[in-house]
Amino acid sequence: MGIVAAMFCFAQVSDLHLPPLPPVPLRALASKRALGYLSWYRKRKGIHRAEVLEALVADLTELHHDHVVVTGDVTNLSLPAEYRAAAQWLHGLAPADRVSVVPGNHDAYTPVPDPGFIGDWAAFMTCDSGAQAGTFPFVRKRGPVAFIGVSSAVPSPPFMATGRIGEMQLKRLESMLDALRGSGLLRIVLLHHPPQAGAVSARRRLTDAGQFRSVLSRAGAELVLHGHAHRALVGELPGPLGPIRVLGAASATASAHAGQQSAQYHAIRVRETKETWRISAESRCYDAAKGHFIGGPVSDMDITKRVAT
Repeated sequence: MGIVAAMFCFAQVSDLHLPPLPPVPLRALASKRALGYLSWYRKRKGIHRAEVLEALVADLTELHHDHVVVTGDVTNLSLPAEYRAAAQWLHGLAPADRVSVVPGNHDAYTPVPDPGFIGDWAAFMTCDSGAQAGTFPFVRKRGPVAFIGVSSAVPSPPFMATGRIGEMQLKRLESMLDALRGSGLLRIVLLHHPPQAGAVSARRRLTDAGQFRSVLSRAGAELVLHGHAHRALVGELPGPLGPIRVLGAASATASAHAGQQSAQYHAIRVRETKETWRISAESRCYDAAKGHFIGGPVSDMDITKRVAT
């Protein structure tokens, strides 16, 4: 099988909905944010807990990850103050070149000319090519991995949480995946909304998931990571050389509620051999009784490398 190289370790966290919510100006509620604020006040403020967030940071720090990817919904209402606070929190995790972020629907809650996540979070979405921050998809090559960040974050009507990638972004994605094919890098696509059919309800779906799946069926990828469902999911998408594994992470700050899963994130280890990538994805879960995250189920997979021709 060849000589086993050093391990590359990274974490996938998602749906942080960073607590606490900053003061909300009255003028900000003259939009869909009014419904979001009501939802937060009645439900979410009791679910996304500061003590869980503190435990998450402690666990991420203790495990010494080489990289952290955040698959959306960092904020609650996409308030300017939330963007700034989120940027400060992200900078506290690790240097910006070791943290990659794609936005979620809560990070683009309302139509604005210049979304704050582009300005305040630019350092975490900068493409290796030097393309302007906020241009998606971005590619960030780290160790044996190429992270390809896709944005499905678009404002949606009241009571909806749909996402959309869009034709231009899908074209760029296919071009990037083609260019990376045979590069010897593990291509990992990051987005917020689940791309597999039936993962969430119609009002929360990725509206152009079919087009996204078509791109991957032609260009391929080795792994897809998403959030949004607030529960851990495992799935597959058709690829040119066989199934592509899809992993969805639950909220990384949620306390257990109404039978729903408590906070969880993925700790993913990649070992590279001459012929394969050996991937081990551990689901680390928050234990409320212990007040910290503990190891959970592990999913192992071997992915055969594509060789340039």
